Amino acid sequence: MPKTEEQCKQMRDDMRNKILKMSSLYFARNGFGDTKISDLAKHIGIGQGTIYLYFKSNEELFDEIRSAADNKEELKKIKILRALPIPAQTKIDKISEEVCKHLADDEEYCVRITLQTQLLLERDDMYSDDLYKELSKIIKQGQKEGSVIKKDALYLADLYWGNVYLYA
Repeated sequence: MPKTEEQCKQMRDDMRNKILKMSSLYFARNGFGDTKISDLAKHIGIGQGTIYLYFKSNEELFDEIRSAADNKEELKKIKILRALPIPAQTKIDKISEEVCKHLADDEEYCVRITLQTQLLLERDDMYSDDLYKELSKIIKQGQKEGSVIKKDALYLADLYWGNVYLYA
């Protein structure tokens, strides 16, 4: 019996999602540098042509993966938490608890953190990232309260996110 239009669309969507997910895993493990479509196809277990059916170029695929690796949700949560009238130590504990929970249970979160970090490392101005800036504001609050050591707040934020990256 021939497949319906809906079934065909579902199969195309499933393949596109598989390519994105498996490519994200590949990049998280190997980085974005010099990766070729042939490397990804081999990793996914499909032909190169299949990837090109869904993405016009490796740049288009890379861009989509980069977009999916954004930190908007984490940033939103940290901004809300930063605005609360509670001690900085409590804020840092809540961020850490949430991060640890996701690192333990959510492979996609780990991939996203890894990709975000790799993308930040490619930039010359990684400390201008909003996630670093927001955490450094909480750190500065903690320094005023005496619960965080007196060091450069952006440097401490970098240490924090660097450890998260290592766990991811």
